[in-house]
Amino acid sequence: MMLILFVVATATIMFSSCSKKNEIKPTPKNYVLVHGAWQAPYVWDAVKTTLISKGNNVTVVELPGHGSDQTVPSTLTLNSYRDKVLGTISNINGKVILVGHSLGGMIISAVAEQNPSKIEKLVYLSAYMPTSGQSLLDLALTDAGSSLGGSIKGQKILIENNAVGILDVLHDQITNVFIQDGSTQAQNLVLQNYRSEPLIPFTNPVTLTVANFGSVEKVYIKTLQDRVVSPVLQDRMIAASNVKTVYQLNTSHSSFLVKPDSLAILLTKIGQ
Repeated sequence: MMLILFVVATATIMFSSCSKKNEIKPTPKNYVLVHGAWQAPYVWDAVKTTLISKGNNVTVVELPGHGSDQTVPSTLTLNSYRDKVLGTISNINGKVILVGHSLGGMIISAVAEQNPSKIEKLVYLSAYMPTSGQSLLDLALTDAGSSLGGSIKGQKILIENNAVGILDVLHDQITNVFIQDGSTQAQNLVLQNYRSEPLIPFTNPVTLTVANFGSVEKVYIKTLQDRVVSPVLQDRMIAASNVKTVYQLNTSHSSFLVKPDSLAILLTKIGQ
């Protein structure tokens, strides 16, 4: 009896050891993360850390005129952003999962038109998702549910300065618009890193074709408490672009700061 038990135990250990040796690990994915307006790479920090901990490669793009980049705002166009991302992905081996947040949706669309073969999937995170000929401004002007189009106590929340080519958000409304559900720490992070936004890229339309942009798989992640890109506009853009795969997060516009773990889980799932 003891001999039988010994044989069974030995076989179990050997099988377990073989199973671990033969266990197939997921292939690492190349994630390229593009921030939106009034933002910088810092917003992706927590999501980046989690994706890397799962064995993936992650590159965060710093758009010209954002973060530490001091390019003069009036010199920037949507193509300036597009070309920065194109240059970034050209230095990565293999295809990329290209994620764009907010304004970043316009950018990744333009990138896919120029180099569709380099992109495994496009992921729109509470992002503007244009059809050919549309600009961000075209889409935003149809969004009655966005707080950016409103005013408070007689003051417009979105402030244009055409003389220097920038857009600002009324300071005491920044957290209320972008991250009303965030912790005090997360809200302070947004305030500390706030910079005026270049205006011209908002007005630049994109030209998209079925052969190029249309050939790339697209995923949309909705944010249900969004006060920048309203859920109603998100639904309209999803329908207009015939997106088949849609996920949702019950957050404000800044899901990467409010629920970074949930967002990282979704991005990991999208990459599988």
